[in-house]
Amino acid sequence: MVEVKVYNAGAVSSRDVDLSRFGDKVLGRTLKDAVVMYEANTRQGNARTKTRAEIAGPNKKMWKQKHTGRARMGSKKVGHWRGGGKAFGPKPRSYFYQMPVKARRAALRNAIFTKLRDGEVAVADGWPAAPSTKAAMQVLAALGLRDSVLVVTDGPDRNLYLSLRNVRWVDVASLADLNARSVLVRRNMVFTPAAMQRVEANAAAGKPLAEGAPREHAEARS
Repeated sequence: MVEVKVYNAGAVSSRDVDLSRFGDKVLGRTLKDAVVMYEANTRQGNARTKTRAEIAGPNKKMWKQKHTGRARMGSKKVGHWRGGGKAFGPKPRSYFYQMPVKARRAALRNAIFTKLRDGEVAVADGWPAAPSTKAAMQVLAALGLRDSVLVVTDGPDRNLYLSLRNVRWVDVASLADLNARSVLVRRNMVFTPAAMQRVEANAAAGKPLAEGAPREHAEARS
């Protein structure tokens, strides 16, 4: 068992969470592979250079081959001349790839395990009913969290998203959008009570932790 802080009605208490439901050891290689995959999938891959065939200009030989005392030169568009083409330069490409589904789910479960083990998980209720950055920050301050926080909701919560979207060190994500990278990129996690209940229930049943949670719609990001 591990203790997690619980904020409710202006008071902070604690309760126990069964850590064994989430795992028994840190899967470093799985976590690393998952983070690399999610980072690679965000790359645009737009880098592009021109080859000598794409450089504008004539293909006339610069000077005759012999008897000039100079090195032979067939074109001024060669790669080692200024303004020339790039040999084997980058071209637009996709860096996208996917780990197996079971590996991604295992990475998410283990990422939450590491946060629970290190005492970096809390549960908070009493979020503002209308968008209010000040009120939302008061909840985090009551938990002693002042930097690097991921707030996890059970489903789309537009008010909470609008309250915290301008705080550069706070991310808000619904449970359906949670992944290993989003968990590990922030030091602390704060669940809403409904989100924590769903995560514990799915972990106890051996189900994917985000199963059954509705996906966040585009309106919450606008």
